[in-house]
Amino acid sequence: MTHAFLSDAAEKILADLSRTEQAAVETVRRALEDDPDPDHARGLPDADPRSETYVIELLPEQTAGRGISVVYRYSQDMDAALILWLIAGP
Repeated sequence: MTHAFLSDAAEKILADLSRTEQAAVETVRRALEDDPDPDHARGLPDADPRSETYVIELLPEQTAGRGISVVYRYSQDMDAALILWLIAGP
């Protein structure tokens, strides 16, 4: 099982989200522990050759609020995912 953590910046943003938006992000975090490279994750450029960076887009229908982009980095060596940023739409 992969461990998935929130960065300090992501935790700060999470606190400002509504309860339903927080629940949607938590669902993504838990899902990353089972599958850190899901089919619906889009790869992003990553400067570190030992990790991969992805984004998962949550639509407003999924959050009962705003659209949210969950940006995370996965390291196979550490078997861990770090949610770097949560980007909430208007």
